[in-house]
Amino acid sequence: MIFEAEQPDALMPTVGGQTALNLALELRDKGILDKYDIELIGASTDSIELAEDRLLFRNAMDEIGLRSPPSEVVNNIEDALVAAEKLGYPVLVRPSFTLGGSGGGVANSADELREVAARGLNESPASEILVDMSLLGWKEYELEVMRDYSGNFVVVCSIENLDPMGVHTGDSITVAPAQTLTDKEMQRLRDMAREVLNKVGLATGGANVQFAVSPEDGEVYVIEMNPRVSRSSALASKATGFPIAKLAALLAVGYRLDEIPNDITQETPASFEPSLDYVVVKIPRWNFEKFTGVRHVLGPQMKAVGEVMAIGRTFPEALQKGVRSLDIGEPDFAASQGSDSEALRVPTAQRLFNVASALYRDLPLSTIARETGFDPWFIQQMIDTVQLRQAAVASSDGLEQLDRETLLGLRRQGFSDVTLAQLLETDEPSLRRRQQELGLRPSFYRVDTCAAEFEAKTPYLYSTWEEDDEAEPTDQRKIIVLGGGPNRIGQGIEFDYCCVHACFAMRDQGFETIMVNCNPETVSTDYDTADRLYFEPLTAGDVLNIIEEENPEGVLVQFGGQTPLNIAGALDAAGAPIIGTPFEAIDLAEDRERFGDLMRSLEIRQPAGTTANNREEALAAVAQIGFPLLVRPSYVLGGRGMAIIYDMGGLNAWLEENLDMVGLPLLMDRFLENAVEIDVDALCDGEQVTIGGIMQHIEHAGVHSGDSACVLPAWKLGMVELATVRDYTRRIGLALGVRGLFNIQFAIHDDEVYVLEANPRSSRTVPFVSKATGVPLARLAAQISAGHTLSDLGFMEEPPVDGFFIKEAVLPFRKFPGADARLSPEMRSTGEVMGHSSRSGHAFVKAQMATGTSLPTAGVVAISVSNEDKGEIARIASDFNRMGFELVATEGTARMLDVVGIPVRMMRKEDEASPNVVDMLARGEIDLVITTPTDKQNHSDGSLMRSSAWQYGVPIITTLEQAAAAARGIRALKEAPLAVRSLQTHHGMQVG
Repeated sequence: MIFEAEQPDALMPTVGGQTALNLALELRDKGILDKYDIELIGASTDSIELAEDRLLFRNAMDEIGLRSPPSEVVNNIEDALVAAEKLGYPVLVRPSFTLGGSGGGVANSADELREVAARGLNESPASEILVDMSLLGWKEYELEVMRDYSGNFVVVCSIENLDPMGVHTGDSITVAPAQTLTDKEMQRLRDMAREVLNKVGLATGGANVQFAVSPEDGEVYVIEMNPRVSRSSALASKATGFPIAKLAALLAVGYRLDEIPNDITQETPASFEPSLDYVVVKIPRWNFEKFTGVRHVLGPQMKAVGEVMAIGRTFPEALQKGVRSLDIGEPDFAASQGSDSEALRVPTAQRLFNVASALYRDLPLSTIARETGFDPWFIQQMIDTVQLRQAAVASSDGLEQLDRETLLGLRRQGFSDVTLAQLLETDEPSLRRRQQELGLRPSFYRVDTCAAEFEAKTPYLYSTWEEDDEAEPTDQRKIIVLGGGPNRIGQGIEFDYCCVHACFAMRDQGFETIMVNCNPETVSTDYDTADRLYFEPLTAGDVLNIIEEENPEGVLVQFGGQTPLNIAGALDAAGAPIIGTPFEAIDLAEDRERFGDLMRSLEIRQPAGTTANNREEALAAVAQIGFPLLVRPSYVLGGRGMAIIYDMGGLNAWLEENLDMVGLPLLMDRFLENAVEIDVDALCDGEQVTIGGIMQHIEHAGVHSGDSACVLPAWKLGMVELATVRDYTRRIGLALGVRGLFNIQFAIHDDEVYVLEANPRSSRTVPFVSKATGVPLARLAAQISAGHTLSDLGFMEEPPVDGFFIKEAVLPFRKFPGADARLSPEMRSTGEVMGHSSRSGHAFVKAQMATGTSLPTAGVVAISVSNEDKGEIARIASDFNRMGFELVATEGTARMLDVVGIPVRMMRKEDEASPNVVDMLARGEIDLVITTPTDKQNHSDGSLMRSSAWQYGVPIITTLEQAAAAARGIRALKEAPLAVRSLQTHHGMQVG
């Protein structure tokens, strides 16, 4: 449809990841590229197939004399078992044509192989897996390379994995440039990478080649080659200042590398290979705590939801900065002494900290190297860091006796303000004052792509503690924008969108813009988004160093989500010029009791609730509030630990399960069952409030807003309810004293409107609302922060919405086999998509298609719902029956449907004898699953059916509201085909 509308001349799939490559092949196979006479640029379909098809690639490597692991390509489980017998266990399973190692795994036995192979075959679009000889424990390297149509070839970056083979590179701590290769070994990998590209036939652009190197004898195997920009390409681009994706696009349309100037130096061409005189460390960010019952072991299938990058003059400095960038409560690598050290051999999210714990127990280097597979060079660097910390503790006579040389040594090793203040038994402000007395301050070096051989014209900076300083701050009016840090569940690229638009707005206002962030995946950390970029941890100490260097007119903390807000208090106390919404307003909204007092003074309803500071207070609060209860710890992202409790037994169980968070203030609210939830994004200038959009959640209360689909405009609210929501929004924004964006969540229960919470900052829904309405809310908010009013900006009326826009969550359950796919108050989505149409049903279908779980228009619908949902499911089941679907249901649901005259076939539950619902899913006999828990207290009920549906790629719906929306969508799809148009056309914008 898009080809028909746009009539493009060419298609470039190499910058869209694995999804784009797979789609390019599908378009070729269906004859669509030929039909519309579209040229594929960047890589041919032959090259894509050769690189992505495991058998073809292995044979190609054999032809050019490069070794790849002994392996067998198979298309079924029985052949996989035969292959494993030949190769010997353990074996590695790698599906063809998948992203992030999806479906991959290590099998140590035939039983494990059956499970891993089944998952891999299901994940592979070609139903093909490679069963590899295990290279567990081998060292892993990647080369990010580029070539043009003339054959010019450059190695952009060499990357060394700290973790050995067996851990997906996206889950491994990685270091650039490679630290433990000799020049001769590096040249060998370089030559091999060039041979791989020549054989695969990549026309132009960037590629990633992965190698395994034996730590025993240096033997090298080629693991794979990705003929596209990859996750590692983003890291390499940020590590070197060499914009791989941008150059790949230019090469694809015919430029040569020697014709493209280097943006950083503005003197050298892109054919000059980057040279680094610093060290970059990438550390993944996980959210295993969101998925109960899932093994936390890392393997060939990537499970990280984000990552951080840190730059230092040495590996220890970069490692320490990387750890505190993670925002997990660890100020430094060497500060971690409490982790379990007995599981060094098992790759987990905690293994780095297990190593620190082992070092404090004086475990020998050789033992740590053997157990972890880490190269001894890295372990020695970690030993030096721990020993320096121990020496500082042993010799410390307090802050006033601290000498310059000792402090400088600790700083150069990457130790943070937090750690040093703890070591010296003082606070961070006192430490900083003593540092100034000693004449110490950090310096800032530039990323220049050429190891300082040429001057960097683009200010892309990192901190260190050397004598020189390359920051060269200007005397212009300037604004610092604080980014969101690593992506994690509850805080993702939505906030990066807001930060980027804030930078653009401030630049338009005549300010020099300064971006601070530590996330290599983001647009905000492109060197040309802001005028100046500091790739630094988002801690109070690191940000204050930048503020002291730059002396900005203002600091914006409201666009990067919760991370900047968490340090806003410390920045404010240190005198940082926070502009826009003042810290007092932020603190008022975060403080439960003060915000409650404000709502009472405004005569705005809230659910009955209180704050408990310990177990005793929590138990006592029940008498005041009653059941059902919504409980959640304070100061956590994405609803961590949030749950609905129905009785005292459930509360006691929750308190036992969440002991690690019981020390936090516990928020306890009366749960408004079956309430309709509403999200509102709005702007306030202190005098006026203008609403940007009112969204209605499809799922009722009980599903976290980040996991719930939502509709703009709110499609089922009455005029009175909408008027109340608008009135409350205006009054709350003005009462809080917001200057910029704010978000309010409401619940409508028994025709009453309740306020759940207010956030005086950018929200997760701002990009969605902005795209749906055509109004750049984040840009306007930044202008308000700079002193403009809504009247100045001409934004005084709530924008109309043409058609329906639906936001849907992207859930990662396929990455976590065994995880219960039931939606709950705890957020678990890792992204979101948007669908738009003039009909709500079509918009919903598009949103589902975008998540990769297209709704069927025919086939079998399996239904299993709780007793309280049986009355409502009858109407939905009747809709599916009228549309020609066959219905199967578990015993209780089937009997109810039969009683009301709906044709249904009975199926057995997951815990009943075969053939049961899980068997039917495995055999492909079910096309859609609708299930709600049969017991609200028993979250595990039906969990195997839900996880199996995800494993076998069957669309699954776990709420009645979404089931009804799905029925509407399928009906709309059967009545009329989908149509497309660009957002620019929709909003009547001029393009070009």
